[in-house]
Amino acid sequence: MTFVFPPEPAVAVPVAGSGDQFPVRRVYCVGRNYAAHAREMGFDPDREPPFFFCKPADAVVPAGYGQVLELAYPSQTSNYHYEAELVAAIGKSGADIALERALDHVWGYAVGLDMTRRDLQIKMREQGRPWEIGKAFDRSAPVGPIHPAAQVGHFDKGELWLMVNGQSKQKSDISKLIWSVAETVAYLSRFFRLEPGDLIYTGTPEGVGAVGPGDVMRVGIDRLGELTVKVV
Repeated sequence: MTFVFPPEPAVAVPVAGSGDQFPVRRVYCVGRNYAAHAREMGFDPDREPPFFFCKPADAVVPAGYGQVLELAYPSQTSNYHYEAELVAAIGKSGADIALERALDHVWGYAVGLDMTRRDLQIKMREQGRPWEIGKAFDRSAPVGPIHPAAQVGHFDKGELWLMVNGQSKQKSDISKLIWSVAETVAYLSRFFRLEPGDLIYTGTPEGVGAVGPGDVMRVGIDRLGELTVKVV
């Protein structure tokens, strides 16, 4: 078999503490999974079923330890937002996964950013249209090294923070997720068969805001280290 043009290489994220790489298959994102963030976006934080949107695998921008990622300010926006998130990496396939077995499917965790063209997202939302141009654009999913759950454990709590140019902007705890990692995995698997290589961005807390060229974001989660991103 020959391809009509060479296929793109697989997107892969470094595994912390080793030379291994985690190949990315799909990227799922949970919307409004912290009550305070739901309120700041103008929504009722009642515990309704979670909803999801996707980013393409090649939106993922992996970073190694000590590396400063550079992101070009994206086109067609004047309101480019950060959203700090815990990322769960799936390592075992399954559909209709039972809640009590859900964490068996999580291979590891990472620090991530769901970068958003907020003005375009809001415009699409107001028109009742999909969010892709606000969420699924190129290089919109920076992520740090993946830490195996066998080494760092699972996350029902842990501080999450984001700073811009040294000033605190987001500070919360994983315990404040409306839908826990296990609940998210179990619920999502009703609609999609999860496979090794899937990444789940689990949602962001309050404090989202805009950044511009020259701004430096530092994002961290307990046990997972930090991710540093500069907008250029």
